[in-house]
Amino acid sequence: MCDDFSQENKQEKKMDLNNPDGTGELKISRMTIESDCASFDFEGQVEGYGSVFCTHVLESVDGDRTRGVLSGEARTFLTDGTLITTPHRGTFVRDSSTLRTYFTDAVNTGAVNFVIWDIDILSKHVKVSYWEIKSPN
Repeated sequence: MCDDFSQENKQEKKMDLNNPDGTGELKISRMTIESDCASFDFEGQVEGYGSVFCTHVLESVDGDRTRGVLSGEARTFLTDGTLITTPHRGTFVRDSSTLRTYFTDAVNTGAVNFVIWDIDILSKHVKVSYWEIKSPN
């Protein structure tokens, strides 16, 4: 049964959207436009996660392409060489040449994060903020 969790497995954490648990800076390293989607590769540094490499696919849900869904994957290498992986699933909104993405990840360390990216397509700059909603195992 899906909702059959014991009390000791429940972890409650409050999020303060003004104070992320971590931040980072990425750059768009590739952008591919297709008729029904756009895909992006990103790379850069994120606090607590080291060197980050991500791919996201954005699919619009409206005619003017100002909002939609995203899916993707990320790989990070810590300074000791440890590989961390996670899927990304979420939504996006677009205003002119800027995107804001909202997604969650499920890191192979057991951590779960709520993540916001502010993406400037013209400058290829990405500002990353994340809030840990479940601590690693």
